[in-house]
Amino acid sequence: MELNSPPVKPRRRYDSTRRRAQARETRDAILDVARRRFLREGFGPTTVAAIAAEAGVSVDTVYKAFGGKAGLLRAVCERALAGEGPVPAEARSDALQSTETDPRAILRGWGALTTEVAPRVAPILLLIRQAAADPEMAGLQAEMDGQRLKRMTHNARALARAGHLRDDLTVEGAGEILWIYSSPQLYELLVLLRGWPLERYGTFIADAMIAALL
Repeated sequence: MELNSPPVKPRRRYDSTRRRAQARETRDAILDVARRRFLREGFGPTTVAAIAAEAGVSVDTVYKAFGGKAGLLRAVCERALAGEGPVPAEARSDALQSTETDPRAILRGWGALTTEVAPRVAPILLLIRQAAADPEMAGLQAEMDGQRLKRMTHNARALARAGHLRDDLTVEGAGEILWIYSSPQLYELLVLLRGWPLERYGTFIADAMIAALL
């Protein structure tokens, strides 16, 4: 005698893509709140609990994802450095160097990228500087400065390989010049204190790099 068994339902496929998208949305929401609160209230008064409550997540979620306030600030900086759009600013900078043969066009492109990235990252870097009496913040400031110098030396090395640097400049010296012109302090002086429009600021940075490096 043949027994009729109920049909077996196919197992639902695990939707990892959706889960990753939700995790990104949660992370972005936490970072949006953290950036807003840090800039409005300062590093000391801002608490992880307040950030978690406004973002609609648990405190444990924030600690697991970022490791505390210093980790949150680091993540806010990293996101700001990526600039706008799906392609990070560093990747666009590298692509410009690999496709453009005119060094002036490269440096003007970097000036344009500065007007995109600086308004996003400079206020956070200046906040870290203000909180540097805290040993953890002092360490984060040194880390951010070191990473920026490393990146600028990378850019200088690319200019040197292409034969664009002045003969009297070393890669290290050119990297330091780029480090100065990408500093949050220069953005603070010209844009925040003197009120320069971003277009003027970007043009100044490009012209100054061209005069100093080529």
